[in-house]
Amino acid sequence: MIRLEHVSWTLPDGGDIIKDLSLTIPKGKLTVVTGPNGGGKTTLAKLIAGLVKPSAGRIYLDGQDITDLDVTQRARLGISFGFQTPVRFKGFTVQDLLETAAGSPLDFDTLCDLTGKVGLCTMDYVDRAVDASLSGGEIKRVEIASVLARGTKVSIFDEPEAGIDMWSFKGLVDVFNELKREKRTLVIISHQQRLIDVADEIIVLSSGQVRDQGPKDEVLPGLLAGEIAGYCPVGRRERL
Repeated sequence: MIRLEHVSWTLPDGGDIIKDLSLTIPKGKLTVVTGPNGGGKTTLAKLIAGLVKPSAGRIYLDGQDITDLDVTQRARLGISFGFQTPVRFKGFTVQDLLETAAGSPLDFDTLCDLTGKVGLCTMDYVDRAVDASLSGGEIKRVEIASVLARGTKVSIFDEPEAGIDMWSFKGLVDVFNELKREKRTLVIISHQQRLIDVADEIIVLSSGQVRDQGPKDEVLPGLLAGEIAGYCPVGRRERL
């Protein structure tokens, strides 16, 4: 379980991105964080992963205070992060990346399973360099496979659908459904309804604050009423 208590994150110029945010992300559930652009969704993901540190407040993982831990220390505790724009590595092959993520050599069947889940043919990709020779969609899929290879207890994906074609997107939804069945803790930043549809829990973030949170069946009807395309800044709880 991830818990944030009164977390804020402020830009150097004094602009508030996250404002006194308190929320709990349940263990073993798929939580989708959605809301308007500029609402603080990616910043929230980076705060959990340790890519940025809060200006105020505390962050806990399964009761342990991880606020002052850096991204490497949090990774060792079992937090993975998939960037919206993946990093490229010169001189590193897809197999190298997946084995580094897994922490051990991988046999062909395991490599095939990982790459197949993200719509890539193992034979065509294991020896490819993770550099500019891969398209945006290809590098995105490779990064998602690397997060899967780590098998961590918390996996965070920042807009995993970005750059993914329609066929691979269906496969991506299948992957998340499979991870749900495995009771993994997943945090997905997304506007895509097909990803929101598979959520257990939805968090709506706007102007750096939680405007709504709850089980999908409670929150989704309000989003489908027009808030996915243009989110009303008044949350369901406030409307009620």
